[in-house]
Amino acid sequence: MPVSRVRSLSGRFRSRRRKPGRVARCAAGVALLLVGAVGCGDAGGLEGAGATPTAVGPARLWPELTPASSPAFEIGEVNTEVVKGVKVPGDDIRRVDPVGVVRAEIAASPGDYAGDKAPYRDTNRRMADCGKGPEHGRCPVLRPYYRDLTGDGRDDLALGFRLLPGKTTAVRVYTVEKHRLVQVMAWEDALSGVELAGRSLVIRSPSEVAGYEYRLQWTWDRDQRAMLLTQDEMLRTGPRKHAHKPSLHPSGSPSSSPGVSPSASTG
Repeated sequence: MPVSRVRSLSGRFRSRRRKPGRVARCAAGVALLLVGAVGCGDAGGLEGAGATPTAVGPARLWPELTPASSPAFEIGEVNTEVVKGVKVPGDDIRRVDPVGVVRAEIAASPGDYAGDKAPYRDTNRRMADCGKGPEHGRCPVLRPYYRDLTGDGRDDLALGFRLLPGKTTAVRVYTVEKHRLVQVMAWEDALSGVELAGRSLVIRSPSEVAGYEYRLQWTWDRDQRAMLLTQDEMLRTGPRKHAHKPSLHPSGSPSSSPGVSPSASTG
């Protein structure tokens, strides 16, 4: 899985808004003269937020290599298929049974679900508890969500179900095309969160690196008629480790004594 590091960038300057009535408050507060003097000097301009690193342009590596014309591996960037055996009454995806959609996938992949050695055997067994719908009892099918992800003015279906006995969850997106239910996105992972944002679906998953998580975003592509993986990132979630700087003696020279408290830290 390709991973790209994302660095949070802060603005160079912070805008400070001058509050009305500050001049009057300065004149009235004799006891707060020192504090008021600082406030009165605020002209509402821009304040520097510190030095910023110099921008460095990209350097092309190995320019003598011949550009590849085909991918080395097939990873299924465009993943669409018609769901067989599931009807869409009135072309309304809200009238499609979510449990029936999962049952259709199980029937299409018996090697993954049927038998004592199948990797998702417990998902198949617990489907018997879905008579009352998703999330009832031990039913592995999660609550369905509806959102217009394709931009055609009609709802699409985001559906999830647990892949048991493991800790993985399957996430699927379906739309309706030519009176048929079509799967336009599929992913399985350990999940820490799933979000719908505009015409995108975002999946957050834990990382093996402490303090980080994976963030994958699928967005509808009208040319491919599918949800494409448009972002694959590793993001920081935990606190940063502070690198301590040596404090300064009154003379201005840095101190190397381990007992002196640091005067600043970077984060």
